[in-house]
Amino acid sequence: MSAQGGGLWVGPGCSRSAPSAASRPRIGLRLLLAALCGGYAAGAALGWGSERLALVMGDFGLSAAALLAALSCAWHARTRSGSRFRPAWYLFALSSGMAALGNGVWGWYEVVLEVPVPNPSPADFCFLLFAPPAIVGLLVLAKRPVTRAGWTCLALDSWLIGGSLLTVSWSLALSHTASWQRGSVASAALELAYPLLDIVLISIALALQFRRPAADRAAISTAVGALALTVLCDALFTSPLLREHYSSGQFLDAGWFAGSLVLAYAPWAGLRRPRSQACSRAAGTDPVRSPEPPEQQARPIAGSLAALTPYLAAAVSILSIIHSAVDGSRVDRVVLLTGCTVVLVLVVRQGIMLLDNLHLTQELAEKENHFRSLVQGSSDVIMIVASTGVLRYVSPAAAGVYGREAGELVGSELASLIHPEDLARVLHEIRRFLAAPPEKERSTRIECRFRHGAGHWLNIESTVNRHQGGVVLNSRDVTERVRLQRQLQHSASHDPLTDLPNRALFTDRVRQALAGRRGGDRATAVLYIDLDGFKLVNDTVGHHAGDELLVHAARRLRDSVRAGDTAARLGGDEFAALVLGDAADTGPGGRERRVREIAERLRSTLSEPYVVHDGTEVRVAASIGIAFAEPGITPDVLLRRADQAMYRAKQAGKDRVELYTRQPPLRLPQQARPARAGQEPGELAVLHQPVVELRTGRVTAVWAQARWRSAQGMLLPPAGIMQVDGVQGTAAGQRAARLGRRFLDEAVAQAANRHRAGIATPLRVPCAARRLTGRQPPGSGIESLLARHGLPPACLVLELSVADPRISWGELEEQLTALRAVGVGIALDGLGCGHVGITALSRLPLDGICLDRGLVEGVVDSVRARKIVAGLLGMADDLGLTAVADGIDRPEQVVVLRGMGCAHGRGAAFSGALDEHRLRRALSSGGYPLPPGRSDGPEPAAASVSSALPLPVRRGGASGPDPLITHSPPSRPSAPPDDAYDASPSGSHSETPVPPT
Repeated sequence: MSAQGGGLWVGPGCSRSAPSAASRPRIGLRLLLAALCGGYAAGAALGWGSERLALVMGDFGLSAAALLAALSCAWHARTRSGSRFRPAWYLFALSSGMAALGNGVWGWYEVVLEVPVPNPSPADFCFLLFAPPAIVGLLVLAKRPVTRAGWTCLALDSWLIGGSLLTVSWSLALSHTASWQRGSVASAALELAYPLLDIVLISIALALQFRRPAADRAAISTAVGALALTVLCDALFTSPLLREHYSSGQFLDAGWFAGSLVLAYAPWAGLRRPRSQACSRAAGTDPVRSPEPPEQQARPIAGSLAALTPYLAAAVSILSIIHSAVDGSRVDRVVLLTGCTVVLVLVVRQGIMLLDNLHLTQELAEKENHFRSLVQGSSDVIMIVASTGVLRYVSPAAAGVYGREAGELVGSELASLIHPEDLARVLHEIRRFLAAPPEKERSTRIECRFRHGAGHWLNIESTVNRHQGGVVLNSRDVTERVRLQRQLQHSASHDPLTDLPNRALFTDRVRQALAGRRGGDRATAVLYIDLDGFKLVNDTVGHHAGDELLVHAARRLRDSVRAGDTAARLGGDEFAALVLGDAADTGPGGRERRVREIAERLRSTLSEPYVVHDGTEVRVAASIGIAFAEPGITPDVLLRRADQAMYRAKQAGKDRVELYTRQPPLRLPQQARPARAGQEPGELAVLHQPVVELRTGRVTAVWAQARWRSAQGMLLPPAGIMQVDGVQGTAAGQRAARLGRRFLDEAVAQAANRHRAGIATPLRVPCAARRLTGRQPPGSGIESLLARHGLPPACLVLELSVADPRISWGELEEQLTALRAVGVGIALDGLGCGHVGITALSRLPLDGICLDRGLVEGVVDSVRARKIVAGLLGMADDLGLTAVADGIDRPEQVVVLRGMGCAHGRGAAFSGALDEHRLRRALSSGGYPLPPGRSDGPEPAAASVSSALPLPVRRGGASGPDPLITHSPPSRPSAPPDDAYDASPSGSHSETPVPPT
């Protein structure tokens, strides 16, 4: 398919100069069949050399040939158990068996007993029983009509053929036979039974020749030819001239012999292997379409003969009557009566066909109008493409989709509409589809870009079906869907506020740099940047000013790095830069000087004053940590080293650049130290944050969060005590998995206690995907957990985190399907962050989604973030999923999300994390007040609600918990391992604190 007029496919079929291996046995079988028939005919013509040999070959030779046909047909029917023609071949086997038995009885009299064959004899009854099974077998093979008019016309056609043959036979031979007139009634009936049965058999055979089914066409044609040859020999045998001088072994027996052998070959004539594609590949062409078989090419001729058959039969009957009248003899009454009935049946048949054609024409017009209205009223564009690639039909929907009228597109090349970069892929897919067997692949889908009438390109998704050598394209415009997918992919790897790469994309860039040729020889460096004084801007000028400052800082950072380097925002006021190696570097000293110069330039640029919030000028500084790559280092270790260097820069007085050097690790305060290996640090505590309906303020669920209570009673995020990544299979990974199971068990136990107390608010629990896959300890499954604590499955919703790319999607889908079957809800957590959101939406059985707090954070001020959130909410609504927004910290975020149609949310705008006592009090209060207003755009600056609310803490003691106190947790915890629970995310506007000394 090309713009120069090339077709959808090119290349001739396989060369037929050399027969294939599959056809050689058939050719050999045909040659053997011809040799046997020719040898028998030659022997019969020469008299076989002796009279006794002529009798043996004329009787037992015919019996052996008929027996061979019976065995062949029976064996074929036995091996074709699934074919609907199986009974026909059994009937042909029975018919040939009767012929073999008749010839055997005839030979018994002539050869064994050496006496004349009596008339009638048992052989006559065997010969008479040859025709009925064959007639029924032909009816089984016939293509059955689907209407009553069709059945009637089939019966009338059979009589037309049979009546015409009876007229000719009677006028030429039967009327002159006097033996049946002088004999008894039984003899007369026997004499007439042969020709009449033969006439019926040949009538059915001729009618079947024009009503053959599509399957086994060659085998059926061969069988019809064999029976026709046998009937012809029977007709010659019934003529007085031949019958008076007939003896076994004469030339007439050669016809019966050949008919039996052809019938023996008939079942195997149609067995062909599928045409191989290897020959066309060897010729350098694509095996797209096989040449039309001779049967298909001959269908118009066969249809014309079938239509003329009734008229030919009537003409034969009339000519027989005219011949008798012209000859001067009296017209026989049988001939006259038969001819009149043939003419009358023809008139009746024509009337039936006329009424049936009128009915079919009316029905066809109704169906055509119906399908025309469906096609023309469809919003999809339907196009019929010929084998040359030319558009033969285009539905009217093209005007609205392609911006071009349908009549303008008809006659043009399909290739001229497709984007040149997509043309080769589309052509290859269409060729592959047309080369595939239709029963295995009925349709296929392709996506490409189509040219709009205005000149731009549209993303089109098309369903391709075969149609008369070409294809039918059912196309729809998916430009908006593709644009949304790209936005989601961009959102998953970029920060919504600054549009810089986020932590996931930055880590991937670092990984690629380390895998490069110069990645591990200190040619690559990571700069970890933190803005000093940023929290003061938030507290004094407001969060809007903080957002503007972050946007300006991101722009300065992007403009300051080189073209090949990467600048990213890692969260809050933290940025990073990846500086790749330079071939001009002469050594470690030169590299360090170059990177230090870049870092100092960044520090100076970021420390310049910012004009924000209606002309207000603010100033912040920058603390930068540098870490160089080493052989074998991982991206996580490199980032952690740069982070530690940045902390030392802040500890040394801020607004400075520090290079990472190996030093003893920073000591945490006693209450935050991790336990020794194998020990559990402190006590696990479960807090809950209400999930609020944004239209009513009603609490619809509670979200469980994990905290660690130190020996001094302080509540800390779990990541604060996990300083090593919990890699699966390591001690840290096993500990993280064990703590995750403890957290889930405690959360379900508290929810079960509330349920027994009459509080049936559903529990939402963060759960890593790896928690549900792989081998698990006995009794740790979700179903076992629910049964042990007595919590109904409908009261539990798992917020699934799928950030680990190593998870098995098939196993995860199976586990989630089983959980949903028992009533557990499944929600996808963190949608809008990470690289697997679209894959999880398309594969996993879900009930809801949770919008990532990074998107919710910029929904008020960022137009891009609002569009992405609106697209995600629309997609969730189309999929029937419930959406929950995470990290709603400001009232204006509530207003904007509510206006977009978001139903539920959680965050500091309603409540922080609560312990069990305060949670029950909040649930009994009936809900939370909501800010007034409804908007889909940014709201004016309002009083912000801090995202770092004091967390309730209970000090433990021997006599029970002490009164509640509060403690603010660190706002920038390390990321927890995927096997563990999720740490409470910190607000994005908090300045990174100086680490404790």
